[in-house]
Amino acid sequence: MTAIAQLEENRTVEGVYAVAKKERLRTKNGAPYLALELVDPSGRISARVWNDVELLDTRFGEGDAVRVLGRVEKFRDRLQLDVRTLEPAEGVDPGAMAPAMRRDADELEGFLEFLVAEITHPGLHAAVEHVLDTETRASMRSLPATLEGHHSYAGGLLEHTVGVATLCRETAQLHQRLRIDLLLSAALVHDVGRTRELGRGPVFRPTDEGRLLGHVHLGLRLIEERAPELDAGVRAELLHAVSCHHDVRGARTAEAAVLYHANQLDAVAATRPVND
Repeated sequence: MTAIAQLEENRTVEGVYAVAKKERLRTKNGAPYLALELVDPSGRISARVWNDVELLDTRFGEGDAVRVLGRVEKFRDRLQLDVRTLEPAEGVDPGAMAPAMRRDADELEGFLEFLVAEITHPGLHAAVEHVLDTETRASMRSLPATLEGHHSYAGGLLEHTVGVATLCRETAQLHQRLRIDLLLSAALVHDVGRTRELGRGPVFRPTDEGRLLGHVHLGLRLIEERAPELDAGVRAELLHAVSCHHDVRGARTAEAAVLYHANQLDAVAATRPVND
């Protein structure tokens, strides 16, 4: 079986992958074909089914694991898989086939524990602990931070959260006028709404709430649910910072503005190309 990261042009390959996207389209001549995105823990590749479309279309759907035989070609300078045969892959968990981060998840969770422990304000520390409970942390290990932008792979949410919180911690050490407990707490929970916005891999299809409300609103609601005993003024500052992490013009505190820029910096550092 060939991992996606090992695929090379002009090779015939057989592998088990998950279907992250599936569309039925038509060529300019009106012939039907299937446009797919196949994934495994090593990466993702576009695929096309040109022949036996009517038959193969009934065998699988988005989110399924499939066994594929095909040939790797290059289209517009990117590899693409021309699927010859395809059938369901029995006994394979599609959720485990999503592209995964390269960093060690246990190590990242250790960093998360360290950052939570750095919060000395009793109310904020308790609030963050309640928000980032065992179930939420497990979701962070399995979900992306975004679907098609930065950290768009399983575990990307945990990796991005640790990255943003680390940037905020270092910034607060350089600029001691900042309220480090507030800033660090906001950084640790700023994207927690993703755990209610997205379903499991490999598709990470938005939930009904996620599609309608988005991760910022869902995160604010989650914080309010789990931090009812936090002082009202402190809770308002925490909610404000989280609500503005995509809207610097709405930031009314230095901590909210810093969180916005830390979020942007981590996203840019993770996605912009660099010279070899």
